[in-house]
Amino acid sequence: MSAVDSRAGGRSERLVRGLLGGIGRTAGLVAPPVLRIALALPFFRSGLTRWDGVLSLSVGTTYLFETQFKLHILGGVYDLPVPDLLAFLVAVAEIALPILLVLGLATRFAALALLVMTGVIQLVFPDGWANFHLYWASLALAILALGPGPLSLDRPIDLWFRSRERPDLA
Repeated sequence: MSAVDSRAGGRSERLVRGLLGGIGRTAGLVAPPVLRIALALPFFRSGLTRWDGVLSLSVGTTYLFETQFKLHILGGVYDLPVPDLLAFLVAVAEIALPILLVLGLATRFAALALLVMTGVIQLVFPDGWANFHLYWASLALAILALGPGPLSLDRPIDLWFRSRERPDLA
C-alpha cells in the first residue's frame, strides 16, 4: 500500500468516525424527548377521557373503577380497593405525569410512576401486554436508564445543583 492510499484510508476512517459521532450526538439529543412524548401520549389521552370538567370525574370513569375494573392475580379476580379514590388518583396522574414527562421535569419520577401504573394496568387487563403494556414499560425503562436528556427542565436544575456542589463550575 502506498503512502497516498494510507492517507486516503485514514481520511475515510476519520470521516466515518466523525459521521458516526455526529449521529450519536444527535440521537442523544433527540431520543430522550421523543421517548418522553411517546410514553406521555397514551396516558394523557386516557386522562382526558376521565374528566367532565375541572376536578369532576366523569360518571363513566367512576362506573369503570367501581364495577368493571378487576385485579387478576394468581388466577383470582378481585375488586379494586377504594375505587372512588383510586379513580381520582389515576385521573390526576394520567394528566399530571405526562405533562411532567413532556416538560422533562421530575422525569425519572414520572417515568417510574407510569411504569408502576403500567404494571397495575397489566393486572387489570392481563391480555394487554403484547399490544400496549410491553411498549409502555419499555419506554419507561428507557427513560429511567437514559434520564431526561439535555432538552429538559431537569437539565438546568441539575446543572444548578452541580454548580452549588462545586463553586468552581459556576
